[in-house]
This record gives sequence, structure tokens and C-alpha cells, in this order.
Amino acid sequence: MTIEYLCKNYDASDKLKSVIDKKVQKLDKFFDDDTRIKIALKKGNTRSSDDLYTLELTIRLDSTVLRAEVTSDNMYNNIDLALPKLEKQIIRHHKKLESKSKKFRGKDLSVPEEVDEEEVAEEKSVVRSKCYTLIPMSIDDAIEELELVGHNFYVFLNKSTNSINVLYVRNDGNYGLIETVV
Repeated sequence: MTIEYLCKNYDASDKLKSVIDKKVQKLDKFFDDDTRIKIALKKGNTRSSDDLYTLELTIRLDSTVLRAEVTSDNMYNNIDLALPKLEKQIIRHHKKLESKSKKFRGKDLSVPEEVDEEEVAEEKSVVRSKCYTLIPMSIDDAIEELELVGHNFYVFLNKSTNSINVLYVRNDGNYGLIETVV
């Protein structure tokens, strides 16, 4: 596994990098040697507090991105919190691939050895669907609507580009805009 470090407003010590390397190498059992993991280390920029440190672990596979992000006041604790999150995603991804290959091979009459109740609860489905007419509006109008509805995103038809946009609230409290391109 190849490890890449990206640091923003943070100078990672050699000791921290060696601790991270040692702990991340435990994920080798899931991947080939040419798999790359990007580790982003950041300080501050999280809701006006400079004493918080963020660690992001990202693994890009063929068509999947596995990612874990943790923010706390200690970078050493972040690695211990982020790795289990990433490992859980990796295991879920491997099980998904396994089930797809079983379906492809044909009949699978085996019974699962054990069913983890947490995994059953984690399976998500669409539980509600809404339909509404898009009204052309400016980005400023969409921000007002977003604040009025009290959600963390708002879908609207951008008056200036005549395309569907998604306005969302970022973790830092600012807004993000996703524009569609046809």
C-alpha cells in the first residue's frame, strides 16, 4: 500500500507519520500492493476554531471511493477514530463485491454463518419521496429559501444558467453550490 500525505496549515512530525504508517499498514490485508491511500492532515478551518485537527483517509478503487474523516483536538486520537470507520467501509465494500459475484455465478444456496444486527440496521432504503415544480430563481433567493425551510440543502432552477442547482450548507457554516452540466 502506498501512502500519500497532504498537509494544510499543519506540519506533520516524523513520529506522527510513522505512527500513521504503522496503523494504516494493517489495511494491507484488504488490498493489493499498488493501492494508494491519501492522508490529509489539517489544522483549524472548522467553525472558527484553530485548536481542532482534521484527519482524512481516502482510498480510490476502480469505481468506489472509501473515505473517513475525523476532527478532534488531537491528531493522534484522530487516527484511532478514523481507521475503524474506514475498515468498516472496506469490509462492507468487500461483502458487496462478494454478493455481486455470487449472483453472477448463479445459484447460491448457502446460508450466512452469522447475521450482524448492526449491518442489517445499516442497510438503507428510500423511505420518502417528494415531487415539486422547480421555480427559476437567483442564488440569493435560493439561500433565503434554504434558510426558510431549515434543511441542509435546497434544489432549484438557476435563473441565470437555466440549469438545476443544489445549494447546501457546508460543515464550516458557509454555502456550497452544485451546478449541473448537460
